[in-house]
Amino acid sequence: MAKEITNREENYSQWYNDIVKKADLAENSAVRGCMVIKPYGFAIWENMKAVLDQAFKDTGHQNAYFPLLVPKSLFEAEEKNAEGFAKECAVVTHYRLQTDPDNPGKLRVDPNAKLEEELIIRPTSEAIIWNTYKNWIQSYRDLPLLINQWVNVMRWEMRTRPFLRTAEFLWQEGHTAHSTKQEAIEEAELIHELYARFAEDYMAMPVIKGYKTESERFAGADNTLTIEALMQDGKALQAGTSHFLGQNFAKAFDVKFLTSENKEEHVWATSWGVSTRLVGGLIMTHSDDEGLVLPPKLAPIQVVIIPIPKPSDEIMEVADKVAEELKALGIRVKIDRDMKKRPGFKFAEYEMKGVPVRIGIGKRDLEKGLVEIARRDTKEKESIALTDCVSHVHGLMTTIQDNLLARAKKHRTDHTSTVDTFEEFKQVLEEKGGFIYAHWDGTEETEDKIKTETKASIRCIPDDTVNEDGVCVYSGKPSKRRVLFAKAY
Repeated sequence: MAKEITNREENYSQWYNDIVKKADLAENSAVRGCMVIKPYGFAIWENMKAVLDQAFKDTGHQNAYFPLLVPKSLFEAEEKNAEGFAKECAVVTHYRLQTDPDNPGKLRVDPNAKLEEELIIRPTSEAIIWNTYKNWIQSYRDLPLLINQWVNVMRWEMRTRPFLRTAEFLWQEGHTAHSTKQEAIEEAELIHELYARFAEDYMAMPVIKGYKTESERFAGADNTLTIEALMQDGKALQAGTSHFLGQNFAKAFDVKFLTSENKEEHVWATSWGVSTRLVGGLIMTHSDDEGLVLPPKLAPIQVVIIPIPKPSDEIMEVADKVAEELKALGIRVKIDRDMKKRPGFKFAEYEMKGVPVRIGIGKRDLEKGLVEIARRDTKEKESIALTDCVSHVHGLMTTIQDNLLARAKKHRTDHTSTVDTFEEFKQVLEEKGGFIYAHWDGTEETEDKIKTETKASIRCIPDDTVNEDGVCVYSGKPSKRRVLFAKAY
């Protein structure tokens, strides 16, 4: 299998695109800016989805489904939300095609089939959901309402990249309603923590937890909580957001409830979501110049067994026994039974796909009671007694998972800087990149000027930030804390 992967140092963007293609994760579709997620890429997303879905259900949430199309009048109801997404909306105006009389064999929009009201293809679902909640919520007994949905959304992006930014993408979006402000805030914080644990425990991707500045908040939110990860090229990736919406959507859609004191009040709300961009984050956090590297917890294939030089009855008997024992331990195993491809080709293929562990079973090794075990994360190979193979590989699942997280944390530490002047800020950004902790005067004007001059934005005000008197790196005005800056995807 030809390598054909661009070196990360030469062209990081092309390296990323090469992995998406060569690891068989996704490809461009006939619709500009949209992608086809191929089975191997979709299997990674399914593994993410399964873990998150169970976590949502374990915390009391239920899944539902709401329509893809949103009437324009509903979309306009919450002004900040409508304004925030207006430029990304795809709009349905007609409901029928007809044969074009001027161009036989072609179709055109039927001018007589114009919709009475234009429909927005959902860029997010607050509007259609809160219009529905109005009918579901009457009393405090109906609260809290904890709903999630797994769907696709459409945001008409002009500059796209598979998984990271596409016109259509898959995600989950939670939308909850509560009787008190504090309960809604606690819900947003609960999901914020859930996302952070998932990123670190399953993706082996360390994140900084914090909240967005006012200009970076979700449109229509009172507060946006975020987890920010650092990719290998020194850019940040917003990996998941949880929003405290206050009563903004409840007031826009007149969603009220009768309290236990028989008073009518608007409900308090949250929304939250992660998307298929997590697959992009996974690629960029761990992969190398030989291809994809996957943490075992999310790898579609955790262990591949390859007969050497090709399948034989003796080798396959051992392979089947090892696979059966690994599967009994809950490990996802594949035996490559292909008779046509040579072992070297197979090694390169599974290395490209990021399979965490490879077991090579050859006749000569079996005569010595040995098998060869190779790790994808370190590329180390060792001969292990066949009798110890299963327990050794079982242990490697945790070892590799922990190593990938430790490696990613070290990269983040090595690419995190603290600066006190704007000259330092620009120098670090140019020479090193990564996360930069710096004082900011708290004004949107300064935030915009820094972003315009450097393309670096405030990723978040970290949860663990401490009060520290200082001066803004840009304006020189007083500042009470440092915030987290970076260039971002």
